[in-house]
Amino acid sequence: MITRAVRILPWIAVPVLLSACGTEQRPAAGQAADPAGSAEISDRARPLGIAPAHVYVTDAPGFTLAQQSVGVSGDDGFSAAYFSQRTGTHFTLTVDRGSMTTKSCPEQAVGDLGSGPTVCERDGDAWYRDGRVQHEYALSKDGHVIRLSADAAVPRATLRAAADAVHRPSGDELDTLLPPATGARPTAPVERGDLPPGGDGAPNNDVGAGG
Repeated sequence: MITRAVRILPWIAVPVLLSACGTEQRPAAGQAADPAGSAEISDRARPLGIAPAHVYVTDAPGFTLAQQSVGVSGDDGFSAAYFSQRTGTHFTLTVDRGSMTTKSCPEQAVGDLGSGPTVCERDGDAWYRDGRVQHEYALSKDGHVIRLSADAAVPRATLRAAADAVHRPSGDELDTLLPPATGARPTAPVERGDLPPGGDGAPNNDVGAGG
């Protein structure tokens, strides 16, 4: 089974996801806007450990991006959660390397479940996958798999709408997702001004017995 670890990006504060509705930001209508340039996506994603090809966004009625949830999935994948303030539910968009076939679909865990039965159903260009506790839509694309996952409280229709709306981010959406390229990663050690010019500032232990 495949287990995906998610690392929260360091530029974002890390409050608990479901208490973060006050900081949610809704992306622009990216499907109607031109996607950001590949160089711009690369400049922002690579310093954070995310493969540029894995950066996607989506939209679903009543759900907004929880910006502080954006993180790295696995080695170089991408993860972001979308939250409904009205219902208190959320679904997660993850993009990782891999594939989804008739044979492999039942063998892969749903969402963040480490194991368990998976029932797969082909639905247009996507797979609908039911793991009882969680369910998701999965789309194979150019050597990676895009998943829209949630627990049973989120209707299947919501996940289907999110799967239909998956797209590469526009410039405005990229500003919401990832920090600017400049300053995203320190380029030199930080100089400290509180240490003496000689030694490391540790206490002087060069004393005799009883000192």
